[in-house]
Amino acid sequence: MPEFDFVPDRLDRLRDQLSGPNTVGETPAFWRTFLLAVAVFASLPFLLGSYGANQFALFMAYGLLALSLTIVWGYAGILSFGQIAFLGIAGYTYALVSLNVGGALGATVAIPAAVLAATVSAFVLGYFMFYGDVRDVYVAIMTLVVTLVIGTFLGRTAGDGWTIGSVPLGGANGIPGLPDLTIGIGDVAVVFSGTMYYWITLVVVLGTYLGLRVLVNGRLGYALVAIREDEDRAEMLGYDVRRLKLLVFTFSGTLAGVAGVFYVTYFNIVNPEPFTLLWATYPVLWVTFGGRETLTGALVGAISIEWIRLTLSRTVPEFAIVFVGAILLVSVLLVPRGVVPGIRDSYAFFERRGLRDGVVVGGRRIAAGLRRRVRAVGARVRGTLPDAIESQSPEVSRE
Repeated sequence: MPEFDFVPDRLDRLRDQLSGPNTVGETPAFWRTFLLAVAVFASLPFLLGSYGANQFALFMAYGLLALSLTIVWGYAGILSFGQIAFLGIAGYTYALVSLNVGGALGATVAIPAAVLAATVSAFVLGYFMFYGDVRDVYVAIMTLVVTLVIGTFLGRTAGDGWTIGSVPLGGANGIPGLPDLTIGIGDVAVVFSGTMYYWITLVVVLGTYLGLRVLVNGRLGYALVAIREDEDRAEMLGYDVRRLKLLVFTFSGTLAGVAGVFYVTYFNIVNPEPFTLLWATYPVLWVTFGGRETLTGALVGAISIEWIRLTLSRTVPEFAIVFVGAILLVSVLLVPRGVVPGIRDSYAFFERRGLRDGVVVGGRRIAAGLRRRVRAVGARVRGTLPDAIESQSPEVSRE
């Protein structure tokens, strides 16, 4: 029909903006799987009920935090081991603003205030790090130290002497009684709780994911990848590396702040728990498991690991963290680039070579990997495994 001739062109332009070499998934098979996953998540309130769906809303909030780490670590090569700190800063800001102002107006104003506080914190920390020529592993150490220092300080703020406005910080107990996620003023305010909270979380996560796909496949994404691959060469080519690193670090703090708002409005309390070493490790594990150079991997890693941890904590609570650690260890050994890139490479290979070749070549690669690791610890292995067995591995192209 002539009146709909514009639709295919617009869809093509949209598809081009969402796809590119910096993201996994350009084929129709990927987008069909993506739409199926969206349909499943959209149906969760009907399948699991409001309580079950809200648990996945929390997992998706963790996914936002994982996306914030992926954009700065996976694409720019900056490992922020204290990414959780920006989530906590946003959470405390939301608590102080919402409770001091009060009512629907307080909760509404607290949202941008919390995100702004996380953004400014990331900017200040990033400015002193990158313009002070702090790089590589020292960035990870510094961000972790800042996280632990903030957590230690907040844990010692018990008593009436630590009150901001009319809200005491509460020390290790934190600040309880936070209002639900609310947008609006007075009687026209919309309170997002129960199923509504799940829907808004899903919409925000999907919008963030698709927006980041457009971002990393644009000029900024290519510049970040150039910095990740060779920072000195990128600077020689004319990129202002320090400014770009500060920009992406600040933006990652903004995303972590959004995750912080959803985190504290889920529990309706904020305390120093996120500022611990254990919590600082979680985002790194999620991203490592899913694949740190892919946005899809960040979401898959955060949601799947937290779902497994929750399921195991109900049946074998004392071993839940042990099983999760074992799963992560096995996945890192077998698919060091992450689960999502591993699935993509396997799909591309089986499509070309078939199941039989896949089993043979996969067995050889596992054996070669085990032999290399045994040699790495100084042992000598006798056998018929060829040293150059990697050369028999297939070339796997990106989708």
